[in-house]
Amino acid sequence: MVASTKKLGPAGRYGARYGSLARKQVATVERVQRAKHACNQCGAHAVRRVGTGIWRCRKCGDEFAGGAYVPQTGAGRGAQKALRGINDKLVRGAAEAAEETGA
Repeated sequence: MVASTKKLGPAGRYGARYGSLARKQVATVERVQRAKHACNQCGAHAVRRVGTGIWRCRKCGDEFAGGAYVPQTGAGRGAQKALRGINDKLVRGAAEAAEETGA
């Protein structure tokens, strides 16, 4: 395990080097990436980082690609939302077309 301090957490291994802001940012990123995250498949808080951008749920075994430090990035959420909206429009349009041809 890497060196850690009570005040700086995972960035304590850097000692007095690199500046306080850089060490705080590193500590924040490392805490987030090492935390357990919720799984999209089973809902359990068991998703852990396997490697850069690779995440795996320890409960259901689901393995997926995500961000380097978090399973789902802000850009990924935005893309999912846009795709969901497009899909809803396509489904709604197909249903309306079926009603017109069936009526």
